[in-house]
Amino acid sequence: MEAQYIRDENGDPQYVVIPYDVYFKMRLQMADVESESEAEGWEEIPFERDEYDDVSLPDEIVSIMCNDEVSLQAAWRIYNGLSQQDVAQKLGISQSAVSQLESPDSRPQKRTREKLAAIYGCTQAQISLLI
Repeated sequence: MEAQYIRDENGDPQYVVIPYDVYFKMRLQMADVESESEAEGWEEIPFERDEYDDVSLPDEIVSIMCNDEVSLQAAWRIYNGLSQQDVAQKLGISQSAVSQLESPDSRPQKRTREKLAAIYGCTQAQISLLI
């Protein structure tokens, strides 16, 4: 079986990534059923695809968000080794305005997203998961 191990900083395995079909068969075995049809009682969870389904973020950005408990915009800034003051100067705004942009509920305007994406070397969608 093809598997990818994700290890911690000490090299100890923490997670395993396996193909979905292998995972699904394991779930069927755990549920003590032999086929998909026997799993009919499983709850279907509806979903709708949207334009953000294919937006990906580098692992480093997600790690910064989780470890430092910061917003997506702040994670990009930290990842690029910039201070809020550095970003403020590049945008021509105040440091407090950058702080507001980095609040979790911030929805930067399109022009601001364009500038931030250029500063951080990413796409507009990766800045705020908005297009």
